Amino acid sequence: MHLNVQELISRSKENDRKAQQGLFDFLAPKMFAVCLRYVGDRDTAQDILQDGFITLFAKLDSYGGEGSFEGWARKIFVNTALMYLRKTDALKLSTDIEEARRLSSDDPSALQRIGYQELLRLIAELPPGFRTVFNMYVVEGYSHKEIGEALGISEVTSRSQLQRARRMLQDKIKQLER
Repeated sequence: MHLNVQELISRSKENDRKAQQGLFDFLAPKMFAVCLRYVGDRDTAQDILQDGFITLFAKLDSYGGEGSFEGWARKIFVNTALMYLRKTDALKLSTDIEEARRLSSDDPSALQRIGYQELLRLIAELPPGFRTVFNMYVVEGYSHKEIGEALGISEVTSRSQLQRARRMLQDKIKQLER
């Protein structure tokens, strides 16, 4: 089936199974990467991907064509990953901002010295809370206020977790350089 994305969306809304498969094939690789960034485990990311598609197809009628379909879909997959992390208590976060200040970056160029794939691997190794805030802020572009609202934490906690994630990544990069 060689339809453009808008035709796939339209036919998928009418429960056309081939169009739904086409939409799945179009989105799955990108959305799997989103899921994997949040959970760091391929099997769990695959489960979240499936749950995300169930939600996507259930809510497809609410997509009115305004804005990017891929951006609209990405929000569904990010929210699905966040729901999983909340359900598994992976987002229990600390609020110690003083420690985050103490850990402030002393080598901001460290992230520039490694490749993209290596950086993704290091991000996946972060503790779930750090990884979640890092992904939401750095990769997805959420503000600390939006992160706080989505995760049920304060903006200060979001900033603290981001600072810790950055420091941990820098430490991991320094270890690679040795």
